[in-house]
Amino acid sequence: IRKPQKVVERWMELVHKGELEEILSLYDQNAILIPTFSDSIQNTPEKISEYFKRLLSRKSLKLTLHPKTIRTQQLNAILFVVSGIYQWKFNVEDELITYEARFTFVVDIAKTSPIIIIIIANTADDINNCWLLNKAFQPTSQSV
Repeated sequence: IRKPQKVVERWMELVHKGELEEILSLYDQNAILIPTFSDSIQNTPEKISEYFKRLLSRKSLKLTLHPKTIRTQQLNAILFVVSGIYQWKFNVEDELITYEARFTFVVDIAKTSPIIIIIIANTADDINNCWLLNKAFQPTSQSV
C-alpha cells in the first residue's frame, strides 16, 4: 500500500471483516499499539494479536471513520502520520455501546507491513501518550 490514508482504510476494512491475520500483516514486526480498549501498550506481535482476538470477538463490532477529520502529515519521503476520529460500536451485555476516539497511525509506505505505531487518544489526558512518537523518531547512536 503506497498511500498512507489507504493503509488506514485497509485496516478498517479488515477490522470490519474480522480478518485477524490480514490485520496483523499490516503491522511492522516492531510496531507499537496504544489501544482504545486496553490500558497497556501492545508492543510485540503476540500482544497485538491477543488484543485483536479479544476485540474481534465483540458482537456487532462496527467501525466508522469520520472522513472530514482525517489529516495526513508527511515526516519524510516514506514516513507519514495519519490522524482523525473514528467511532466504534459493539454489544456489551446485549447493549449497543458507541465509543468515539481520536487515532494516530504512523506508517512507513516503503514496508510491506507499513504500520509502525498506532496511538488512540480517548481523552485529552491520553494525548500524553504521544511522547512515544517523539521517542520513536529520535536518532540513536546507531543511526546513519
